[in-house]
Amino acid sequence: MNYLARTTVLSSLLFPAFSSTAWADDINSGDTAWMLMAKALVLFMTLPGLALFYSGLVRSRNVLSVLMQCFTIACMASVLWIIVGYSLFATDGGSLQSFVGGFSKTFLNGVTIDSVEGTMPESVFVMFQMTFAIITPALVVGGFAERMRFSAMCWFSMLWLVFVYIPVAHWVWGGGWLAQRGFMDFAGGAVVHINAGVAAIVAALVMGNRRGFPRQAMPPHNLPTTVAGACMLWVGWFGFNAGSALAADGAAGMAMLVTHIGAAAGSLAWMFREWVKFGKPSVLGIVTGMVAGLGTITPASGFVGPGGALVIGLLAGMVCFSATQAIKRKFEIDDSLDVFPVHGVGGIIGILLTAVFASNGLGVFSGLGLADGVSIGSQFVTQLIGAVATVVWCGVATFVILKVVGAVFGLRVTTEEETEGLDIVLHDETGYNL
Repeated sequence: MNYLARTTVLSSLLFPAFSSTAWADDINSGDTAWMLMAKALVLFMTLPGLALFYSGLVRSRNVLSVLMQCFTIACMASVLWIIVGYSLFATDGGSLQSFVGGFSKTFLNGVTIDSVEGTMPESVFVMFQMTFAIITPALVVGGFAERMRFSAMCWFSMLWLVFVYIPVAHWVWGGGWLAQRGFMDFAGGAVVHINAGVAAIVAALVMGNRRGFPRQAMPPHNLPTTVAGACMLWVGWFGFNAGSALAADGAAGMAMLVTHIGAAAGSLAWMFREWVKFGKPSVLGIVTGMVAGLGTITPASGFVGPGGALVIGLLAGMVCFSATQAIKRKFEIDDSLDVFPVHGVGGIIGILLTAVFASNGLGVFSGLGLADGVSIGSQFVTQLIGAVATVVWCGVATFVILKVVGAVFGLRVTTEEETEGLDIVLHDETGYNL
């Protein structure tokens, strides 16, 4: 059974409104056109969206290093996806099917101009899923920004994609054990955001704080660049969430609507929390709240309605703000660009709240319904199991990968190199004139 067939069976159980969708092996031009646009929007999130968002947040002597990391990850992830990633994600893994796929489509064997996946050419589906494999390790960059060697970053990102991202993606979307349990993650709350957040904080702990943190202030060098990147992320996220419907239909339309609501609510909640706590709202705060709202609504975007999205977005802004303050000020962990408190915590909240607001018994806050006979409580337990499993797998595997890469290549630049800046030290270039 192919990926879309497995997903359709699961969706018909979890999300009754999907059961009327006909996933015939015929290309639908409307679905195909939308998915071509969606995959471009998701790539736009990384290049240039995330690259600009992150590069504006670091100090001027490291701006090019972050741009280089995001660009390089996009290229490496693309090649790895073609060689083995898509096959391990989407195909039948035989006796290992519950945990990972097989090798039948290595080097995209069998993906031709005539091959079809659901209602679109398989090549379009391959590319859409590739863009998720690109942005997830790129998000992790925020955890070790300004201090990891470029060679270490390359090896870590490639190994992490193969041994962390792809297995979890298969568990959830490829017919693995979480899909078999009825786990609900429409567009990547666990697969993308919990994975990236946990990996980022593990990397921050293994590598240690940047020189001077937390005593020395490390303000962003160019907030307009960060805001521009944030705006691109917001627009691109419509492809991320609405595209995950894999069709141009009402499910995609609702996913787009609730995505926008989550972003707006998260922005305002973060802004007002910051305003109350520090006396002034900041542009950095409002755009970070937007990212928190988007990351938190992501797993629920295909299952909840507008009212539920509003609550999820508001909670995302408030809780992720508190988590960011705790990580940096109380625990003094240098997750440089707040990946764990924004994406990791947001992803966990979104995964758990999906069980609540997908229920059709909450009036205006309802989603489109859980499977028949499934209560909020039992679905919440399933969601909790999936979240915990993702945290544990990602945390342990990321730690091992970092230790192996560190032993072979060395993870961190020297104190002198960190002081001089990674742009000059690693790339012999400077972005000071930006």
